[in-house]
Amino acid sequence: MTRAETKERNRRALLDAAFQVVSRDGYRARLEEIAERADLTTGAIYSLFGSKNGLVVALVTDYLRPHYQEIEQAVPAGSDLLEAVEAFARYYRRSCDSPDALPAMSLQITLLDMALHDPELGSRIAESVLAQESHLITLFAGRAHEGRIVTSRQAQRLVTALRALFVGLSQGVILGLASGADEQYFADTARALASDVTLIDHDADTAAPCDAD
Repeated sequence: MTRAETKERNRRALLDAAFQVVSRDGYRARLEEIAERADLTTGAIYSLFGSKNGLVVALVTDYLRPHYQEIEQAVPAGSDLLEAVEAFARYYRRSCDSPDALPAMSLQITLLDMALHDPELGSRIAESVLAQESHLITLFAGRAHEGRIVTSRQAQRLVTALRALFVGLSQGVILGLASGADEQYFADTARALASDVTLIDHDADTAAPCDAD
């Protein structure tokens, strides 16, 4: 095994161990236990990630990247905005039934708790999430809607609203608090958000929906 392969193997082992420990213990997670689970030393954590916060931020990126890659594959390239939003919503609802749904929600709640206890970490987590969400903005921008083309700024407003909607709905589904919230319900509520009201940018020079930049 080459040095690069060994480094990637150690990195993967630490991220997998961190997922288990951080999901359970949150900000109380101990580097010693993470390293032990990975069959490595805490020195490896500092060498690869710089700090505990660096490891957590890398964990967030590692968790989100495949999620957004799957979304890009689920949304048809040639569809208009409403079709794209509906495909995204249906993918999100199906993910609630995944065996990984409960551990994923546990990690989300734990990361929020960690961010509240450590503002510097919270800022870095937010940067990581927003960096991944930029893929969604690119995914929705440039699509046709009501005879016009959605701009990047309008897509950003929509992504912010969709994030809030799906985080809340998915937690409700997983906890049994959203009876009847099937794929069609997710699709209908997402399409409602992708309206002219959501897309209007009141800070722009014009409030007309879906105008060009």
